[in-house]
Amino acid sequence: MDTIALLISIIGSINWGLIGLFQFDLVAWIFGGQDAIVSRIIYAVVGLAGLWCITMLFRRSRPMIDGE
Repeated sequence: MDTIALLISIIGSINWGLIGLFQFDLVAWIFGGQDAIVSRIIYAVVGLAGLWCITMLFRRSRPMIDGE
C-alpha cells in the first residue's frame, strides 16, 4: 500500500508541477476538464494517497537485522 500511495503521490506532484510551470493540467486534459467526474475521482485518489504518505512520516521502521 505504501508503494502504491507513493507512486500516486508522485504522479500527482508531476501534475502540479505541470500546472505551476506551464499552466497545463494533464489530468483535466486527459479526462475532459477539471469538472469531469473522472478527473474529480483522480484528484480525490491523489489526495487520499497524499494523506496515506503523511502516515509514513510517523511510523517507526523495523530495525534491519543481518540476513533479512
